[in-house]
Amino acid sequence: MYGIRIILADPDPLFRKYIKEKLLKAGYMVVGEASDGRKALQVIFNIQPDLVIINADLPGKSGLEVAETVEGHRLAPVIIITEPDLQDDLKEVLEHWMVSYILKPVDEINLIPAVEVCVAMFRKFRRLEEENRKLKQTLETRKVIEKAKGLLIEFKGMTEPQAFKYMQKLSMDNSQPVQKIAKQIITTMERK
Repeated sequence: MYGIRIILADPDPLFRKYIKEKLLKAGYMVVGEASDGRKALQVIFNIQPDLVIINADLPGKSGLEVAETVEGHRLAPVIIITEPDLQDDLKEVLEHWMVSYILKPVDEINLIPAVEVCVAMFRKFRRLEEENRKLKQTLETRKVIEKAKGLLIEFKGMTEPQAFKYMQKLSMDNSQPVQKIAKQIITTMERK
């Protein structure tokens, strides 16, 4: 997944440089850096990267607070870098957020696979969210159409196929989606 745009947030400039070198060597792009949580959020919202790699212990706003904000807006996946003794603090976070973590010391062996998996899982998650949204929209459309058909059957004595053809004709004649026509029918019929 070459070309992934990454933002690094760590208070230690030498550690950021070390991580940046590893990422650049692997073909990724580091498009922003920050040394504290507030600056990290500014950079993340301005650039909207493909991935955020952040130290759990940032000044200003902690890495966990930044990760929670990024997660809440579904901006990008987050990899949190932490000390081994703080690993237990992340277990609850992992149950609720789209984040991953790496324990220090960080090297290519654990960094590169974490980047690949985290980005791939986030993209899959976003696709599933979009599919879910579309399915809900389709279901709502069907409910409205079924309700309108029911009202046409009840008040106009149409059969189900006649009611649907009637709505399709109105849709074509008025150049409007069937769902909009169905809503208009429901509004009109419920007034009567």
